[in-house]
Amino acid sequence: MKMFLASYRFGDHVDEFLALTGMPGRIAVIASAADGWPSTARQSAVATEVRDLRKLGFDPHELDLRSFVDRPAQLAKELDRYDTVWVRGGNTFVLRAQLSRSGADGAIARRVREGTLTYGGYSAGACVVSTTLRGVEVADDPDEVLPATSTKVVWDGLGLIDFAVVPHFGSILDDNGSGPKMVSQYELENIPYRTLTDEQVVVIDGELPIFL
Repeated sequence: MKMFLASYRFGDHVDEFLALTGMPGRIAVIASAADGWPSTARQSAVATEVRDLRKLGFDPHELDLRSFVDRPAQLAKELDRYDTVWVRGGNTFVLRAQLSRSGADGAIARRVREGTLTYGGYSAGACVVSTTLRGVEVADDPDEVLPATSTKVVWDGLGLIDFAVVPHFGSILDDNGSGPKMVSQYELENIPYRTLTDEQVVVIDGELPIFL
């Protein structure tokens, strides 16, 4: 497996992302975590991701999961056009719901395990690959799922890692202090976790995670 998980963008380790992905090529940008935002805010978020990835030499294209609801075969075919996916932050539960509705959850997880797709994601994009999303509700509101996706909350993650990610730990972006609350809940429920500051990342190239 090849995975790059961050709290905010590339943290302080953009070189590690470039090393993991190899020669920059086509990269799918998934911004579904922002599907509950006003359209102008979502468009701006996508434009920022595309701009910054292009600066690194990639050929980025948005993969809008809303276009593949109940079309898993078409989603899988589209996904095969890319070597890497980049999943940005937002609401983890909205992201998870859209992954489920489109069939991208199974398609991405299978390709990452097979080694045919590199996964990069930050904040919600990092949280969603854990086994469970229990605890994330401290930071992200599950009630945003229904109005954004017309479906119910999915509480299981993609199961690609065996620990929960606590992003923005000690960051000014954590303006409601959700990080320590998530840690308290994980410790109470005996769920393995790792905190990430906005500078830190997790890199997996094989089986074992490396924390930087």
